[in-house]
Amino acid sequence: MTLRIAIVTDIHHGAPSHAKRGDAALALMAEFADWANAEAPDLVLDLGDRISDVDETTDLRLEAEVAEAFKAVKAPVYHVNGNHDRDYLSTAQNEEILGQSLANQLLDCGDWQVALWRADPRITRTEDHYGFSLPESDLLWLSRTMQAAQKPTLVASHVPVSGHGQVGNYWFERNEEVSRYPESPRVRQALAQAGVPVVCIAGHVHWNTVTTVNGITHLTQQSLTESFTTQGEPAAAWGMLDLSDTVHWQVFGKDPFEARITPKPGRWTPPMGRF
Repeated sequence: MTLRIAIVTDIHHGAPSHAKRGDAALALMAEFADWANAEAPDLVLDLGDRISDVDETTDLRLEAEVAEAFKAVKAPVYHVNGNHDRDYLSTAQNEEILGQSLANQLLDCGDWQVALWRADPRITRTEDHYGFSLPESDLLWLSRTMQAAQKPTLVASHVPVSGHGQVGNYWFERNEEVSRYPESPRVRQALAQAGVPVVCIAGHVHWNTVTTVNGITHLTQQSLTESFTTQGEPAAAWGMLDLSDTVHWQVFGKDPFEARITPKPGRWTPPMGRF
C-alpha cells in the first residue's frame, strides 16, 4: 500500500530578505492548503523555517500566522523546527503555537515508518563557534531508531546530512559550514545501522537535490518562497512523496522536479584507502 506524504518547507513568512520572497508566503500557503486538500495525502510534513526571524515579539506573531494557515489543511500535519524558528523562540514556544510536541517521533504508517528527526537546528553565533551543534541526545535517538527499524524508514529533518556540495547555491556556496551539521559523518554512520531501506528528506538548503550516500538516498526540497532559481519570482514549491516498493517524489510550482528511486536495504562496500 502506498503512503502519500505532502511536503512543504522553508515557508519563510515575513518581509522579503535577499532571495526569499516572504511577502508571498501566506498567499502561497492558502494555495498549498487547497492543493493538499484536493490530493488528500495520508499526512503533511512541514520541514521548518516557517518564518524569517526578526525578534521574539515579531517571531511569535509570524509563527502564529503560519500556524493559522496550516489549520486549513485537512490531513494530519507534523512540524519540524528550522533554524529561523529557533533564533529567538524556544522549542516550547513553537510547540505552544503549533499545538504539538516537537520532540523526536516515530510514526507507524503501515508498510513504512516515518522518523521525525527533530534535532535542534539552532545556529550558535559566538566567537568560538558559528554554525550548528548537534545535541548528542538527538544523535542517540536516531541511532537507536535505525538499529531497531523493522520496516522501510523515511527520515525527515530540517538540516540535510548527506554532506553534498553547495556549488551554485545562492545561500550556501560560500557558507557551507551552515548547510549541514558538523557531526553529519556520525549521522550517516547512524543511518547505516539500519537493516531496512532508508530515505532521508530535508529542507534548509532551498533547492531540489537527490544524493545517494552508502546506499541511502537523501532528498532536499525547494523552499516555498525562494527565488534564486526562479528569476526573482517565489518558487511556490511543494511536494508529494509516494512511498511503496519504489519512491516517487514530485515537486510542483515554478521549480518543478521529479525522481523515482528503488531503495534497498544493503549498504555499499566501504571506500578504499588512498592510492
